[in-house]
Amino acid sequence: MYPFIHIGHFQIGTFGLLLWLAAVSGCWVLYKNFERKGVAADAINITALATVAGIVGAKLWHVLESPHLLMQLPMQLLLDRAGFAWFGGLVGAILVLMWQGRVARVGALGMLDLAAPAAAIGYGVGRLGCLLSGDGDYGSPTSLPWGVTFPNGLVPTMQRVHPTPVYELIAAFLIAAYLWHRGRVDRPLGQITGEYLVWTGLARFLVEFVRINPRIYFGMSNAQVASIGSMIAGAALIAWSQRHARKLTQDRTPKPARQMVSS
Repeated sequence: MYPFIHIGHFQIGTFGLLLWLAAVSGCWVLYKNFERKGVAADAINITALATVAGIVGAKLWHVLESPHLLMQLPMQLLLDRAGFAWFGGLVGAILVLMWQGRVARVGALGMLDLAAPAAAIGYGVGRLGCLLSGDGDYGSPTSLPWGVTFPNGLVPTMQRVHPTPVYELIAAFLIAAYLWHRGRVDRPLGQITGEYLVWTGLARFLVEFVRINPRIYFGMSNAQVASIGSMIAGAALIAWSQRHARKLTQDRTPKPARQMVSS
């Protein structure tokens, strides 16, 4: 694997390069969604702010998982190129997207619905950065023919292990395609976002079974606990979305005029 690309006296981290490509890919999908929905908003600015918030959220979530180490080595942990928590990035990006939805006058949930396919694409492409840099996001040892080694990775291993970033890339692209297809017609507000949270949470929960993350809660990793939270939140949002849509339909349905009864 190639953690760095050397050009003369300069070196470029492949994780950062793929993070940039993830932002560009997500921006293009968001722009196309704005275009087909007739939304006049700046996809580049929105993507840039959400990307920064996602990176900050992912790093903070990761370091706060080990508060004792943070107290001992604060700068080392905060400036380490490895160590980003998926759920922290999701929370950070969601908060910024909700704010941007109000700015763009499409509403917080409206913006999340529009951004869901882009978020899935961006996440999948970003995982390639983990693969190329070998930052420790790989899986457990395996004898499967597609197992890979990371002799030159940031967290090296000579064992053949599950290429879990590839698994997540495939899952993310399938989720993005599904959400894009669902968005062809208008859905109840929050429906697409809820489905994104459910499917993304499920994908991460499953891949954790072959990841090397430590098991902490009832035999589950931190990411699996966060994934369960994502699925519960997504299911609750879908239920709310459908009830809200039915209520709006009922409120807009003209009530029959009361007939006059003659005595």
